[in-house]
Amino acid sequence: MSLHLVFVTSLVAQSNPSTGYELANAALLEGLARAGVRTTVIGCAWPGQTVAPDAEPALGEVEVRTEKAGPWLKIKWLLMSLATGLPMSSAKLRVIRKEAVRSAITAAGPFDGYVLNGVALAGAFPDLFTGKPSIFVAHNVEHRSSAENARNAGSLMKRILFARDARLLKTLEHRLRDRSTGVVTFAAEDAVDLGVPPDRSVFLPLSTARPTQLPETRNLAHDLALLGTWTWHPNRIGLEWFLNDVKPKLLDDVRIRVAGSTPADLASAWPDVDFVGRVDRATDFVAASAVIPLISRAGTGVQLKTIETFSLGLPSVATTSSVRGIAAIPDNCTIADDPESFAAALNHKILRARAGDLQRLDGRVFAEAQAQLMDAGIRQMLNMLTGATSGAKEALS
Repeated sequence: MSLHLVFVTSLVAQSNPSTGYELANAALLEGLARAGVRTTVIGCAWPGQTVAPDAEPALGEVEVRTEKAGPWLKIKWLLMSLATGLPMSSAKLRVIRKEAVRSAITAAGPFDGYVLNGVALAGAFPDLFTGKPSIFVAHNVEHRSSAENARNAGSLMKRILFARDARLLKTLEHRLRDRSTGVVTFAAEDAVDLGVPPDRSVFLPLSTARPTQLPETRNLAHDLALLGTWTWHPNRIGLEWFLNDVKPKLLDDVRIRVAGSTPADLASAWPDVDFVGRVDRATDFVAASAVIPLISRAGTGVQLKTIETFSLGLPSVATTSSVRGIAAIPDNCTIADDPESFAAALNHKILRARAGDLQRLDGRVFAEAQAQLMDAGIRQMLNMLTGATSGAKEALS
């Protein structure tokens, strides 16, 4: 008998996924489908965004993006967080009526368990997703990321708010950990940080759903391509490190292009860097680059942009933080953590590319190995869930 799981997520699939969270969700849902699992997704959509053809935002449209919010909406979020004692990511979703969430669960029909995909929605309505076995998917150790944000915040008020969020997130993550049958993490060390017992922990390597074949090109439009959601504070920390500490040590004529949502103050501070905003075809964007800098300096979880870079076979220079959760590092990736070594490795690879040596590998080797590891992790997760389901049925009989 095939499983039917309710997939609880703050964001349903978009037609053109771009953030790491969206790409991880797509990979997880595809992995469940490969395993023969039927899923009903309960979540919402961003206003103005086009959802995927088969994605129904059962909870409507909700604005949760800080960069899209005006000052009054930000104040409303803060007041909601203070009133509910919830971290900001969950408090934002309390605009959804509890009755709407309850109705969406009922509309799913008979099902076997929950996949609690991240903290936000599961934490906003913790008393609703009960009565069935559940798997908690911890994309990151959220409380650690917020604590890092507090340490790197530019103002006292931001430090206070991030530190408060870190405390609330830690409580919420531990509550979801304790209530769930098992906990899935995309980096093995995250399970340790969350205090998950080994018998309830599943390490799930992610594979990318995007094509692993690059378009043929010898005409590189730029030397370095950086793609990410730079409005997310841990990503911004990495980009600021790259621009402030690495860029001054690069070749004088280096061509840098940055894609993705970027804070206006950051873009205006670097007029010699080409900030292009959201791109429709991420693969074409990175394929036109000589080298991909992977610049994570903060946060937890796995870096989806790293997995995509490796799956496309592109040469890269990466920080240690950028390759966490990945066992097999391709030969055309150089690991460097200090600005001098990072810049030197980039310069070396750029000069080789300009001389005609693109240093590209067949990314399918990495992608196929990653997919096999992911499918094995999915099976482990489902075995854990079905074991709990069988135990519950036996207890009732």
